[in-house]
Amino acid sequence: MRSLATPLLAAAALIWAAPAMAAPAPPAQRIELTKMAGRWYEVARLPNKTQKDCQGGTSDWVRSGEGYSVVQACHKGALSNPATEWKAKAKVIDPKTNARIKMSFFGGMLSQEYWVLDHKSDWLILGTPNGNYMWLMSQRPTLSPGAKAQAVARVKQLGYDVSRLEFPQPARN
Repeated sequence: MRSLATPLLAAAALIWAAPAMAAPAPPAQRIELTKMAGRWYEVARLPNKTQKDCQGGTSDWVRSGEGYSVVQACHKGALSNPATEWKAKAKVIDPKTNARIKMSFFGGMLSQEYWVLDHKSDWLILGTPNGNYMWLMSQRPTLSPGAKAQAVARVKQLGYDVSRLEFPQPARN
C-alpha cells in the first residue's frame, strides 16, 4: 500500500507566508483511504522556509486509530547528510472525498489543513487551502519524464507559478 504523503516537511513552514496564489478550488476527487498508507517521495515543491535546502524528501504514513501517524524527512543540503524528521498526526476531515486532511504537529500545538488537489496512479498534488504551499509527490523516488511533464502541467492548470517550483534531489530507495 502506498501513502497519500505530504512532504509537509513541517508545519513550521506555515508560519512564514510565501507569496500566495489564488486559493485553489476545494478537492472534488475521491481518494481511497487504502492509498494513504506507505511512503511517498517529494518530486517538487513551492519554496518554503522549513524545507530550504531539503533534498530527498519523503513522507511515511501509517494507519493509527482513526487517522495516521506521519513521519516526514529530508536531508538538509545533501543526501549524504543525516535526515531531519518531523512527526505528525493526520486525520481525514472530509469523509465524502477523503481529500481534505488535518495534520497536527508538536503534540497538537500547531495544525494545518492540506488538500489533495489531484492524483493519478503514480503522483499527487498536495496543497494548502490558501494556495501558499504546494507539493508534487510520487510513489517512486522519480517520475518518468512524461508523468513529470503531465503533473507539472496540472500544477500550472491549478494556478500555481511553475517557474517557482523547486525540484530537490530524489530520495534513495
